[in-house]
Amino acid sequence: MKEIIKTERAPAAIGPYSQAVKVRPGTMIFCSGQIPLDPQTGDIIGKTASEQCHQVMENLTAVLKAAGADFTSIVKTTIFLADMNDFSSVNDTYSGYFTTDPPARATIEVSRLPKDVKVEIEAIAIL
Repeated sequence: MKEIIKTERAPAAIGPYSQAVKVRPGTMIFCSGQIPLDPQTGDIIGKTASEQCHQVMENLTAVLKAAGADFTSIVKTTIFLADMNDFSSVNDTYSGYFTTDPPARATIEVSRLPKDVKVEIEAIAIL
């Protein structure tokens, strides 16, 4: 019992996965990791981790909206960083999207991300 969420306002999947999956009867949304791609061109947006984080959050906004949710619906995120030295700048950008009651979160440094971007974020939301 699942509904595949797909929107052209966020980058298309670059592999065999969905942008998000809503669990029926529509109470949970599992958002795939978003990277800083322009939904129209597929180009990487931003040179710095902070700039890339902003695009990632905009992509998550589009996916959540397509599923009938927004950032207040998020209960858990996972941030993947190519370099933990970017933690502070990414945190500053990320925090601007959660002004009250931020979700639970984990931040993990990884050896490499798709297309060699600096940040990827996945989310779980509820309706």
